[in-house]
Amino acid sequence: MELQDKNTPESSCSAPDHSDRSDRKPVTGKEAAAERKLALSHDILMSVEKPARYIGGEVNAVMKDPSQVKVRFAMCFPDVYEIGMSHLGLQILYDMFNSMEDVWCERVYSPWVDLDAVMRREHIPLFALESQDPIRDFDFLGITIQYEMCYTNILQVLDLAQIPLNAAERGEDCPIVIGGGPCTYNPEPLADFFDIFYIGEGETRYRELITLYEECRESGRSRLEFLRRAAGLPGMYVPRFYQVSYNEDGTIRTFMPVEEGIPAVIRKEAAMDMTNISYPIKPIIPFIKVTQDRVVLEIQRGCIRGCRFCQAGQIYRPVRERDVEVLKKYALEMLRSTGHEEISLSSLSSSDYSRLPELIDFLIEECSRRHTNISLPSLRIDAFSLDVMSKVQDVKKSSLTFAPEAGSQRLRDVINKGLTEEAVLNGAALAFQGGWTRVKLYFMLGLPTETAEDIRGIAELSNKIAATYFDTVPREKRAGTRVQIVASTSFFVPKPFTPFQWAAQCTKEEFLDKAHQTRVAISEQLNQKSIKYNWHEADASVMEGVLARGDRRLCRVIRRVYEKGGFYDAWGEYYDNARWLETIEECGLSVDFYAHRQRPLDEILPWDFIDCGVTKEFLKREWAKALRGETSENCRQKCQGCGAARFGGGICPGQFPSGQAESPPGTVPA
Repeated sequence: MELQDKNTPESSCSAPDHSDRSDRKPVTGKEAAAERKLALSHDILMSVEKPARYIGGEVNAVMKDPSQVKVRFAMCFPDVYEIGMSHLGLQILYDMFNSMEDVWCERVYSPWVDLDAVMRREHIPLFALESQDPIRDFDFLGITIQYEMCYTNILQVLDLAQIPLNAAERGEDCPIVIGGGPCTYNPEPLADFFDIFYIGEGETRYRELITLYEECRESGRSRLEFLRRAAGLPGMYVPRFYQVSYNEDGTIRTFMPVEEGIPAVIRKEAAMDMTNISYPIKPIIPFIKVTQDRVVLEIQRGCIRGCRFCQAGQIYRPVRERDVEVLKKYALEMLRSTGHEEISLSSLSSSDYSRLPELIDFLIEECSRRHTNISLPSLRIDAFSLDVMSKVQDVKKSSLTFAPEAGSQRLRDVINKGLTEEAVLNGAALAFQGGWTRVKLYFMLGLPTETAEDIRGIAELSNKIAATYFDTVPREKRAGTRVQIVASTSFFVPKPFTPFQWAAQCTKEEFLDKAHQTRVAISEQLNQKSIKYNWHEADASVMEGVLARGDRRLCRVIRRVYEKGGFYDAWGEYYDNARWLETIEECGLSVDFYAHRQRPLDEILPWDFIDCGVTKEFLKREWAKALRGETSENCRQKCQGCGAARFGGGICPGQFPSGQAESPPGTVPA
């Protein structure tokens, strides 16, 4: 399946032009845009779906004179254009890199399956959107890794770019392939394919890394020597300088550096000054409709809630807020620079932003004057939020979303959701009084300690919400309207750096049985006609669990699945579960080992060499509390001593409160 020319050594790439550029005719950014030639012919563009995915030239895209920069950086989202263009993190890094005079950052996405076939047939190398130049000619290829099921798409990108898939096989001329994003908190299933993983937030160390690259190149140092020096920078994990050994039962025996001076632990990078870091006030405007076609205002990072299933809530600690006055300025500038007709707040829990009322009042006034819509995701459904939504929605017909996650209060306490049934029903009553008639409910099946009663609780809570509508809205006001409760269940996937990282995941058969139990329980409710039930695919959830907690041995599996034709596995129509299961067995590995067993607390986990900010002892304490059904207060109510205070900022106190100090190393909670 590989595109690479089999008549040339696999370690060869076209060399980036690092020669003296002084003899070249200066070219402005606008001239470069005008002079560039599209990588795809007119005939090819007209033969594929949505050719605007591949031509670049969008409003606010950055064009630079290639003769005036020292480093060319291709930033990749390994999924289709519409998904990648909606990712705020990529836009932030794009803006940050292009603010550096010596760097030109361009974008690249996974070609859709139709163009993929054409590029392989015609031997067209993957190219960047801005310049249309081949990716293999760049200095860096940065890949953001947002979800596990995109792993085969990473190989698609490398293959189409004619870059050797394995990092060890790349020559001096190849780009440095660097990965970032939440999946790098367990990078091991991808270790063979990346030169560097950047652990943490990209605003802090990229300037140092690029300066180091420039110095190594100018002094004639080799690729290997650059990687060796890069491994000494905070947050940089270079897999080739680490080795793993395994016990007979398949668990890890040792994980250690192979050279002196290589750090044994990689601590994540966190941008603590959220107000003064780079932000894209002139984001790129796509030619076609994308998933998030609006201005996005990131108001804070991190979450105070501490849900035990949620990886983002742990790895993005501590909570850090942007200054409200800066946010007001950004909002106005971004609306002016884009022409978008909607603005959305971005946060794991927008209701917890301390200046939210002030910000929303400002946005309501400005957006009503500009006839711009406001989208407010991640709000708790309370009186304040419903009052705000009444003001920002001209027609109250959109649905409201609750995420109880579990059907019973017992299980909500296990996962530390911090949401009571009373709060859900009160919120629903306020919503129905305000004119809403459609409510979406999100639950998870297969959570640790789940029982049949917990599953039945999903149906019963849905029924109670429907009943609340009939109790709240007088009969005469219901004429011509009908309440609809949409209950959706996903399947629980244990993730690294959560208190549930040791938990066993359900099998496909167990998941489907739980979904069946839920459907039957809903059919038995008095208000069943008002309840619609949806559930996710079980196959992909189990495979996501395998990849999420996998080790380096899965590199062979991912490569072999790709070579068999697998990519776009995040898209249900292209995911082939049989291909994955067959390949795992061929590689002598087991789904049961990676997904379905409960791990002992003393097992070395593949990601243990990463310090994500929260300590393993804290996660152990939370796991023990979960098994006892005990809750933990949120970060603003009481510090739980998770370890994030070490970063010296955000909402964390300067030191642990009395009685909340970290347990001594090696201790296990009772």
